[in-house]
Amino acid sequence: MTKARLLDNIRKKNSYLCVGLDVDLNKIPRHLLKEKDPVFAFNRQIIDATADHCVAFKPNIAFYEALGPGGWESLAKTVEYIPGDIFTIADAKRGDIGNTAGLYARAFFETLDFDSITVAPYMGHDSVMPFLEFEGKWVILLAHTSNAGSQDFQLIRNEDSGRTLFAEVIEKSKTWGSSEQIMYVVGATQADRIAEIRKMAPDHFFLVPGVGAQGGDLQAVSREGMNAGCGLLVNNTRAIIYASSGTDFASMAKKEAFKMHQEMERYLEQYLPA
Repeated sequence: MTKARLLDNIRKKNSYLCVGLDVDLNKIPRHLLKEKDPVFAFNRQIIDATADHCVAFKPNIAFYEALGPGGWESLAKTVEYIPGDIFTIADAKRGDIGNTAGLYARAFFETLDFDSITVAPYMGHDSVMPFLEFEGKWVILLAHTSNAGSQDFQLIRNEDSGRTLFAEVIEKSKTWGSSEQIMYVVGATQADRIAEIRKMAPDHFFLVPGVGAQGGDLQAVSREGMNAGCGLLVNNTRAIIYASSGTDFASMAKKEAFKMHQEMERYLEQYLPA
């Protein structure tokens, strides 16, 4: 999906919501366990319920890998079922060099046909470049994440440049590809730094996890992170897909997605530069 098309979808829907599809068999409604493919049965109803309110879906690949071959089958069916106008993110956090990275790219961009993949940049440019060779596909680099351990390495400063490690990642990676190819993961719990990061990458999209169950503030993220085209994909998973554990799980997911959609409409009107 091109950047222009993604921006157009945001404008049409007045939403920058990304719904995470992290399916835990211990959390989905018990009646679905009778289905031949409980994971896909759950995802299909969540997608139907929330597609009008979001512009992206993001399966975390670990939830599918843990289920073995059947999990991969559920993932493939899920990606195929997602409407074509909705951006798809493989939250795989891959990061390896040379032909290995190229094979990861083929797996997620060709075999599964995701629009994008999250990539860990620790191994440097040759672990990222193979993903950038696929036209119309996106690399979403981990920059400043929302977990507590993000401070272990991401805030270490380069004595020569004075920049933190996450800032070095952003500055260096901007030379590898354009804002039509690269996005950055910026955690919602790091809202106090989003304005700083927006100055470093004024034209790039940010994928922002951590709103909802992790305590991120959507208003702060929106105020500090929006650029002229919005430039945000804000993910919410647990508060939406696990809004209910009963037979009404899909309708309750729709209700939660709608609430977040309404909030995003207000912030687009309030914070989007004129």
